[in-house]
Amino acid sequence: MRERVEEVTGRSAWMEGAEPREILRWAAGEYGERLALSLSFGNPEGMVLLDMLARIPEARESATVFTLDTGFLFEETVRFREEVVDRYGIDLRVVRPALPVEEQVERYGEALRSCKPDLCCQIRKVEPQKRFLADYDAWITGIRRDQTLQRANTPVLGWEERFGVTKISPLAAWGSDPVEEYVREHDVPLNPLLDMGYRSIGCEPQTRPVALGEDARAGRWSGLDKTECGVHFAGGGIRRAQS
Repeated sequence: MRERVEEVTGRSAWMEGAEPREILRWAAGEYGERLALSLSFGNPEGMVLLDMLARIPEARESATVFTLDTGFLFEETVRFREEVVDRYGIDLRVVRPALPVEEQVERYGEALRSCKPDLCCQIRKVEPQKRFLADYDAWITGIRRDQTLQRANTPVLGWEERFGVTKISPLAAWGSDPVEEYVREHDVPLNPLLDMGYRSIGCEPQTRPVALGEDARAGRWSGLDKTECGVHFAGGGIRRAQS
């Protein structure tokens, strides 16, 4: 395991500064069918990576595209997901919790979402992702260093011990401007909620529109210090930056 971590760390230093498409091309050659891209269908970054992937023949043919469906997504997100599948012709893997919502409520109580958000995310996102990634060696994500304090030190390549995979973040060094420029240049489709004041979209009960001047993730778990679901960081929580 230690050798694996050192190998990934060394490669990350080598890839720092590489273009995202170059990183994706390398990942496809390195991992082949053991490579998976996760999409939330709520943020531009994931859609940018999907569009890039679709333009790289070796990546398009080998990489698996998957999404987590908690059972509490916005209707707009679900409809948008279907539109994207049709547009790009992808064989999307929809990953769901082991327990249906009714059994989750029966086991953990109706207050699970509002009173125990970390447990809610663990059951509906972290555990399903861990189960799914057991069949893969590398996981592509759209997170960027400038999104939250906790993401500020995100490496291009890192070893994700919880899931037992290499975590690849091709857009780690990008800001919002390059993302928006790519979307315009390539006519990348985006979740319609982004035009309704939402800037970071997750489950409907814990997502609200963001006011002018607020941080992009201020609408996630509003009123709590929580800013991460736990998929990217163990525990999922970080205290919000104070203005």
